[in-house]
Amino acid sequence: MSSPTGPAPGLPVRMPRPRQTGRHRRPEPVAAPEGAPALVLAVPGPPAPTTRSLAEEVISIARSELPGLDVAIGYLDGDDEEYPTLTAVLARTAAVRAERYEIARAAGREVAEPEGPAAVVVPLLAGPDNALMRRIREALMDSRVTVELTDVLGPHPLLAEAVHVRLSEAGMARADRARLFTVATAADGIILATVGGEEAVQAAGITGMLLAARLAVPVMAAALDEPGSVAAVAEELRGSGSVQLALAPYLVGPELPEGLLDAAVKDAGCAASEALGAYPAIGKLVLSQYATALGIAQPQGTQLR
Repeated sequence: MSSPTGPAPGLPVRMPRPRQTGRHRRPEPVAAPEGAPALVLAVPGPPAPTTRSLAEEVISIARSELPGLDVAIGYLDGDDEEYPTLTAVLARTAAVRAERYEIARAAGREVAEPEGPAAVVVPLLAGPDNALMRRIREALMDSRVTVELTDVLGPHPLLAEAVHVRLSEAGMARADRARLFTVATAADGIILATVGGEEAVQAAGITGMLLAARLAVPVMAAALDEPGSVAAVAEELRGSGSVQLALAPYLVGPELPEGLLDAAVKDAGCAASEALGAYPAIGKLVLSQYATALGIAQPQGTQLR
């Protein structure tokens, strides 16, 4: 038994574990700084339960990487009821920030008056889309709130990994470069499909080069929203020797207009994998954009750039 002054004689004493040093030292946990702006995810496309579930999963991944992070989701085409608009979310975020400050002062705490952006807005877009980014900026201006708007999530090596995984899930690519077996239905040519015009195609092409290195097959980018683009790329790939093509969406999902992917699959005459969705890398890239905008330390494993 222990006495009031310590453990009884003869009993083992638990000593604190010494802090590990050197290059393999376990990193100290990182949490969101007190008073840091909220991370607001700007979600394009028509709101739907599937879209909300995807956005919530992305946000959940970001919060798991940075505990204490204040987050919110705003929809470009929201209704301010079930799906709050980006403008309304930003106004509410600023009001909550001011309210917390007043409550802290009333409680006698010495707190600094909020300054800087009330939120960092991260577009849920894999690649550039001028039309959608213009709408996001308009929503920011309408909110009359000081915010920071980040760039889109790509191009980035983690997005090439995500496309690779979606292709392997559809049986159109081997799952691991280390495994040398072949997949009977593996594609020997990939159409990396995006939306947003020529700028989006060029950005997708950068990720396409990374994907080609992973799969050792030719990859070409095409625009789903430009008539004839997918068919032309499919013809070019077949002309260079590819026989079994696959169409891989370089899109998170909500920004994809209904019917475009089905039409592109028909034009290309091939099968398609799923959009990127809530692949873990999407949440990490969202957090990376947030941390970069604020110039704060990123948790281990999210230092992506």
